[in-house]
Amino acid sequence: MAATQKSLHLTVYAPALVGDDGRPLAIVHGMERAVPGLRLGWTTSEKDDLIALPHRDEWVATDRTDNGFPFLCNDDENRVVTLTGWENARGLAADMTPHFEVHARLPHDEAGIAVAADALEAVAEGARAIWGHMDPDGVAETVAQQFRHPGDDPHVPPKGLPSLKLPWDIPAPEIPHFLGWLNYWSDAAARAIGFPDPTRDAELLARSRRTAMGGWVVRLTDAPLDLDNPAHLDALKRAYECFPEIGGRVVP
Repeated sequence: MAATQKSLHLTVYAPALVGDDGRPLAIVHGMERAVPGLRLGWTTSEKDDLIALPHRDEWVATDRTDNGFPFLCNDDENRVVTLTGWENARGLAADMTPHFEVHARLPHDEAGIAVAADALEAVAEGARAIWGHMDPDGVAETVAQQFRHPGDDPHVPPKGLPSLKLPWDIPAPEIPHFLGWLNYWSDAAARAIGFPDPTRDAELLARSRRTAMGGWVVRLTDAPLDLDNPAHLDALKRAYECFPEIGGRVVP
């Protein structure tokens, strides 16, 4: 696997898997349709060696490792794509109901950027996600510093970004915890934050699209978010101002 490859990181948050749940296979097939030529037909050993999966679909359908699905990847070490999912017991909101998380990685190159929105939509809708996001390397570290922990007084996040509540202080799972470069908001999540307002959200609507299941894929900037780019940072700050509910800053 190419350890130095720049990546785009995709995460979606969905209700926990139950019973004979068909969502894992829907996610895998959706990801492959969204990324031309992609075949997630391999996994890796503990030594990071590739292992072919001749019966991949059956494995995904039956293996409920961590109440999710196993790690999958392609066999191109120059353009690594990965996909996996698990249950997170901590919950998305104050009620602490366990949820299903799906994580994927795409190359941060011209081809990866071109299919990023399609990949996010496919994975999110396959998972029946509540909300999700995609970001380039480095953004997660800044987001982590935005969360206010007990004893953080005063709490001054980097780059003038707003302070965000921790997930267990968020009043409802439909409220996204933060903003990313690409954002997936289900219909419920969009309603929880008041999106779209045709007047207020005109700039974002120009870079957004409605999905087949009634959700939204919302792109903050044309190029992947670069927090050292003043124009990108301003776009992120404006979006936070539009949606004070995000991060639990205002109760809707």
